[in-house]
Amino acid sequence: MKQMYFTKYIFLIYFSFFFYTAQAFTDKDNKGAQSDGRQDSSFLNNKNSNFMKGKDFFKKALKLKKKNKDKKAFKNFEKSLKYFIEANKEYSNNIEILSYLGQTFNEVGDLNMSEIYYQEGLNIDPTDNFINQKLGELYFNSKRINLANERLKVLNSCNCQEYINLKTIFEKN
Repeated sequence: MKQMYFTKYIFLIYFSFFFYTAQAFTDKDNKGAQSDGRQDSSFLNNKNSNFMKGKDFFKKALKLKKKNKDKKAFKNFEKSLKYFIEANKEYSNNIEILSYLGQTFNEVGDLNMSEIYYQEGLNIDPTDNFINQKLGELYFNSKRINLANERLKVLNSCNCQEYINLKTIFEKN
């Protein structure tokens, strides 16, 4: 009789342990191990991550560029590129990293690579407002007005600042 109670008790502990453990490893959508973790990009905000280091150099480069310290700015843009490329190797297909890669390549004058990374970002999210704006600007500045117009049409429905910014470029020229 005692052995039967003991067996039930052990079974109850065993069952509750695995039930609660399984609950602990599921996300809010109850995907658990099926989730790939890409929905949560908080890992990018780690101070020691390549992404954050690249972002810091990028911000520093923009400040130097505003002060007309072009050589120092260029060096910082190149440093940020190295970190963003490493971050992209670690976390491929992250739209924020691809966006920064596109911007940074644009700043150093490599428009082909900039376009490639912007397009990669749009392959992930074709409606991303910021990337559509930046790609539209790149197309406009490289005299590919028909492609720039396509980016403007994509942004037309968003009623957002990115649409206004790109439209302003068209109106000025």
